[in-house]
Amino acid sequence: MAELRPSLDIVAPFFNEAQSASAFAGLLDKLEAAVSQRFGMTVHKILVDDGSRDDGAERFSHVLSGSWEIVRLSRNFGKEVAVLAGLDQSRGDMVLIMDADLQHSMDISLKLIAELVENPNIDVVFAQNDRREASWRRSQLARLFYSLINSSQRFDIPENAGDFRVMRGAVVRALTSLRDKRRFNKGLFAWAGFRQKAMPYSPENRAIGTSKWSRLNLIAFSLEGFTSFSVIPLRIISLSGMLAALAGLAYGAKVFFEVMFYGIAVPGYPSLMVAVVLLGGLNLTLLGLIGEYVWVTLSESKDRPVYIVRDVVRGDAPGKLSPGAPET
Repeated sequence: MAELRPSLDIVAPFFNEAQSASAFAGLLDKLEAAVSQRFGMTVHKILVDDGSRDDGAERFSHVLSGSWEIVRLSRNFGKEVAVLAGLDQSRGDMVLIMDADLQHSMDISLKLIAELVENPNIDVVFAQNDRREASWRRSQLARLFYSLINSSQRFDIPENAGDFRVMRGAVVRALTSLRDKRRFNKGLFAWAGFRQKAMPYSPENRAIGTSKWSRLNLIAFSLEGFTSFSVIPLRIISLSGMLAALAGLAYGAKVFFEVMFYGIAVPGYPSLMVAVVLLGGLNLTLLGLIGEYVWVTLSESKDRPVYIVRDVVRGDAPGKLSPGAPET
């Protein structure tokens, strides 16, 4: 009886990546051959089409080889959800998550896999961007973000660690049990725990297509992380309100002292407007922030499916569509 070989699933979400389909499929073929030769593992490729508006899924279905499937979501749910859809489909002993934009290289992928294979005491090996190309301002903002979100936590979200990682099957099953509707994968990976190890890397330059992340997307994503994993923004606003109240009390005492002992007239319109604008701004900021947290709570309480699968294209029957059921 033939010995059952360990298996590796490669999960790769994509959105409008028709131009990179051939190049990424070639990278996957080389990676599969290397994994089979070096580690004796079988490879299954799971690509998730996150509601692309181009013909990326069709192009991938024509250039992929070996064992593969393409999960096509009913619309664009976002990369965080697309990763979950791929993990839901995986059954491998290990799972590698990588992007389809060719910025995650074969060399680093093999190093991640080797680290996990050679160290049975490690459950997750993740790539940590060394940010060599980032500007000083962006680096400082990133450092501030992680300092704030990790404060007062029982776990730390590693700085500059994304989805590029390899995990054991037990970790994947734990992650798929977390059905948050508003997903922040950096936080979920850290919250799940297990024994994790970082591996620094520099992402490849994007040779084809353009990034889907704008500055507004990054700001919204950061806010998603705060509202999902930190109460610090509320505490900062509360502290600001307390300081404003103390400043108002001190100013009131000063005015009272000057009137009672020196007969100085109370300043009128300018001081009044400063107080109104300051307190009004603090109140509106607090209300908006509370609204963000309430919206997250409302989204979770509706209990809608995290995503809906339109269909699945599988490599064992090219071109044949298998209808998918809504995932929760």
